Amino acid sequence: MINKNLNRYANRLVNAFLNNKIISPLPSKYTKKISEAQKLRRLCESKIKKPISGFKAAGTGFPVLKKLKEKEPFYATVYKHNVLKNKKTVKTNKFTMGIELEVCYIVKRSFFDLKHKATKKNIKKFITYIAPCIEVVGYRQKKKGIKSLGDLCSDFGANVKFVIGSKKKFRNQNVKNLKTKIFNKKIDQYINGNTNTVYINPMNSLLFVLKKLQKDKIKHNQDFYVFTGSSVGVVPILGKGIYKGVINKIGSVSAKIS
Repeated sequence: MINKNLNRYANRLVNAFLNNKIISPLPSKYTKKISEAQKLRRLCESKIKKPISGFKAAGTGFPVLKKLKEKEPFYATVYKHNVLKNKKTVKTNKFTMGIELEVCYIVKRSFFDLKHKATKKNIKKFITYIAPCIEVVGYRQKKKGIKSLGDLCSDFGANVKFVIGSKKKFRNQNVKNLKTKIFNKKIDQYINGNTNTVYINPMNSLLFVLKKLQKDKIKHNQDFYVFTGSSVGVVPILGKGIYKGVINKIGSVSAKIS
């Protein structure tokens, strides 16, 4: 039986998510512990009937996990209306936390027919494309900063929008130790990063998500994205205009922040 208060707060958060609203912060009892935040996230996602584009890994930086005293990241569902093509515009507000630069994969729906446990070896045959992407992160609640991993998890993984760069056919590209950078020339903001900050590397993060999907018995009837986590941390948005991200050997992606 669903807790009535939990259900009530889930309804409020879902309404904010679907209607692009900001609500008062939810009680910390539902967001502080990752186990409780996972319950809220799953309940919220069960209430949304919009098309799904894929899934994201979050909390993939080991320093963040250590600081928040967590053992592993989490995953959240990403919906089609929040996935944009390259160079599209993303509107932000004062509760937008920042911008991230990630490697994403497109995985065949036939992955969900896999009878064996996902491994780095057997998942490669299901990957069709690899691409750079920008994720804009923020809350649907009137709160700032990250006090716990549950803060992010409970609020739909704190994903606002994903902007996808040019896709390349997957040919087992090496994603270890690739230099990355994101910048806004107009305001002279430049941040360097590395794919090794993403839960060892993006392929390892992809495997983490796929294992969790298997464990939770998630099914999806279309090819789907997996967003693997930021290679530059959460970069504060210091001004409007074009933010461009570059991942060495993978490609580039741009988003207009307004």
